[in-house]
Amino acid sequence: MLKATAYMFDHVSTEGGFVWYYTPDLSRRWGEMEAYKSMIWMQDGGTVQVGHMLLDVYHATGNELFYEYAKKTADAVIKGQSKAGGWNYMVDFAGEESIKKWYATIGKNGWRLEEFQHYYGNDTYDDDVTSNTSRLLLRIYIEKHDAKYKPALDKAINFILKSQYPNGGWPQRYPLKYDFQKKGHPDYSSFYTFNDDVIGENLNFLIQCYQHLGDKRLLEPIKKAMNFYCLSQKPNGAWGQQYDMKLNVAGARTYEPAAYLPRATFGNAMLMLKFYQYTGDKKFLAHIPEAISWLEKVKLPAANTEGGHYTHPLFVEVGTDKPIYVHRKGSNVMYGYYYTDTIDTKLLGHMHGKSMVNVEALKEEYARVSKLTPEEATKDSPLKKGMVNDKEVSQHMSFGPRNFEMNFPVNESMVKSILNGLDAQNRWLVKHAMISHPYIGDGQKKEPTDEFATTNVGDETDTSPYRDMSDQLYLSTSAYIQNMYMLMRYIQSAKSQH
Repeated sequence: MLKATAYMFDHVSTEGGFVWYYTPDLSRRWGEMEAYKSMIWMQDGGTVQVGHMLLDVYHATGNELFYEYAKKTADAVIKGQSKAGGWNYMVDFAGEESIKKWYATIGKNGWRLEEFQHYYGNDTYDDDVTSNTSRLLLRIYIEKHDAKYKPALDKAINFILKSQYPNGGWPQRYPLKYDFQKKGHPDYSSFYTFNDDVIGENLNFLIQCYQHLGDKRLLEPIKKAMNFYCLSQKPNGAWGQQYDMKLNVAGARTYEPAAYLPRATFGNAMLMLKFYQYTGDKKFLAHIPEAISWLEKVKLPAANTEGGHYTHPLFVEVGTDKPIYVHRKGSNVMYGYYYTDTIDTKLLGHMHGKSMVNVEALKEEYARVSKLTPEEATKDSPLKKGMVNDKEVSQHMSFGPRNFEMNFPVNESMVKSILNGLDAQNRWLVKHAMISHPYIGDGQKKEPTDEFATTNVGDETDTSPYRDMSDQLYLSTSAYIQNMYMLMRYIQSAKSQH
């Protein structure tokens, strides 16, 4: 573990930070899109997740070197913090002109990644970027109460408080901008958003700050955020992904129409059940039955579930409750376009038009929680228990990678496989990385072809990511994180047996 970490920091890291994938010779690198050598990536699978992992490994092993490496990552995060207090998807240590060039070339030509086609110059909550980065600063500060990290943490907390709307919601980006209207669609970045659990993750972070810092001024913003879920639920029980300033359901990217989302409705309803357990206020239970009824109503017919792989359409039309399906034509971002209809064939490769929603799980959780008295429901509420002792930090704030079960049993053969996978340079190399076409200029093909209707990437000018299915090997930050967690779990298991 130390050898792999030393290699990542001594040879791969940019000032303590990371992107997602690298060619073995480090000549090319990618976050969600191709990155410059001067960049680090803040989304899950990059810099911030490395920092969380190193703190978890430090707790499991007690080895101070892992804490020192975590500090390097935290230092990179602080160096990349904006003047306002948040973070963009990436940080470019080469400065403003370098990142503007990136957006005008690589970013502009990522057909399906519209969030990278325009340089806002502000910070984002999308993909848990600012909230999770802030959480890393909270963890590194409360680890040893090193005063070095408090100013950046305070700045991040103030950013999240300042950017919250009076009714409790948050925009996708802040400070607010309105200057990227794409193909007749309004700039959605100032809208209230549930996309990627923006409001839920900001709320989660503020609750953790209240627990660990005892900052009582956070209670009112926390209550407002929970109340926003009540404000934004429609009378039929559903939620949209975005809302305009009048709380009308709104669209976002050109392939995200104004619609209700079964997946968002399920997630928000589950959160409302948590809010009852935080507060004991039955208003959070009052309209869960409507959400369940709506989810039952808009289920896909069996013939449209693709053999039971899906239960619901991704988007449901406001007013009719009919499925909306998104498609695209063309070859590149310059001349290609997205459109909607009611036909469930030739669906997008990068955002499939159907989803899996476990309505039975929601029913069961509602049945369980609604039986609890307010006193029973709130017995473990983080809003009522007071501050968490610092010694409990690791169990309250441990962050494995997504889809990784922290209690997953790790046996000796798995460990041997991981150890044998470390090459002579102490690297874990993997196949099938997400890579991209190198930037070669803007697209020229104008024909409205269906050739790229279901692919992740368009023609050779499209800089969007796609999976390399060849035998080419890549250095993967995610593989490093995952393997470190597996080894950490083995160490914890061995300790518990002794």
